[in-house]
Amino acid sequence: MSDTPAPYPHWMLREIHEQPETLAATLAAYATAEGFRDDTCSSIRQWLREAQRDIVIAASGSSRHAGLVAELLIEDKAGIHVDVEYASEYSYRSEHSLKSAAVMVISQSGETVDTLAALRKANIAGHHTLAITNVPGSSMAREASVSMPTFAGRERAVPATKSFTAQLLNLYLLSLLAAEERGVLVKPELDKLLAELSTLSDRVRRQLPLWENRVREIAAQIANAKAFLFVGRSVHYAIAREGALKLKESAYINAEGYPSGELKHGPNALVSKETPLVMIATVDRTDSESLERYDKVVQLMQDMRTQGSTILAVGNAGDTAVEQLADFFVPVEESSEGMLTICEVIPLQILSYCMAIQNGINVDSPRNLNKAVLAE
Repeated sequence: MSDTPAPYPHWMLREIHEQPETLAATLAAYATAEGFRDDTCSSIRQWLREAQRDIVIAASGSSRHAGLVAELLIEDKAGIHVDVEYASEYSYRSEHSLKSAAVMVISQSGETVDTLAALRKANIAGHHTLAITNVPGSSMAREASVSMPTFAGRERAVPATKSFTAQLLNLYLLSLLAAEERGVLVKPELDKLLAELSTLSDRVRRQLPLWENRVREIAAQIANAKAFLFVGRSVHYAIAREGALKLKESAYINAEGYPSGELKHGPNALVSKETPLVMIATVDRTDSESLERYDKVVQLMQDMRTQGSTILAVGNAGDTAVEQLADFFVPVEESSEGMLTICEVIPLQILSYCMAIQNGINVDSPRNLNKAVLAE
């Protein structure tokens, strides 16, 4: 890999554009058109057998947001109860609850101090542990019972981009593997979902130029915004949280992520023309529950438009209802909900990058932040 971000002006932008390749590499490590690979998945299957009842996920920052997506995907697809903890809090929790739980830690570097402490506590307590990291030789990868690395390659910019989408892909694959292992996902449906995932890299590559051009135009028009609210439902709430975090750490702009249904319970007092509302309004039209959530999001958009908010919506390509309700619209190609999370976060990464550059910020090295948190 080159030692410069060229032909891009910053590592963050280069790493955003590397995601088609990193997603393809991560998928190829665990699955083929015929199904899951035995050589890389047999130990993960064994860990899942130990996780038949409960999984605890310990993570921090962006990795915790990936864990929130995993919680819903694993519960919905495999029926395994999942609890997501802040790693910094898990290390100080009593061991009286969930004694039989399998424990998963998620970290880009595999060295994050509070997540490593959580892993070590879980190991001492006798839990079966799994580590998802972007560094196969990291402390977490070595010390966990099982390692399931991502294959995003070295990430130099502090804000997580390609490492985050690789985590989402690993966790989506883990949910499918768990469902297969428990016999609740029939082979034709698994084959269909894996076939769809095989198109992920090309989908991202095809959409990236559109996303970047559209988001650059939007960022120029909202350059003076001092705060943002991000909202989404179900797995998309976790992506809203990630979008808000990206904006804070990259562009130094106050941003908060909320479940869409919570907006009217206080936060909408902040909504105004000066505080843009970023709404994730994508939908999996093959999923009745996703359609039900989508209807609620559209109703909320109508209400917020009446309230006078500035709305930036990420929605399905061709969704004229969402596009007409939004001041700004970023389209994402339709897919299953698990894959939508991977695609819809990329425009939010680009938004954070553009807002940072407009504010003259060194987006690769934001103030007060390091790539790996090595001290509490």
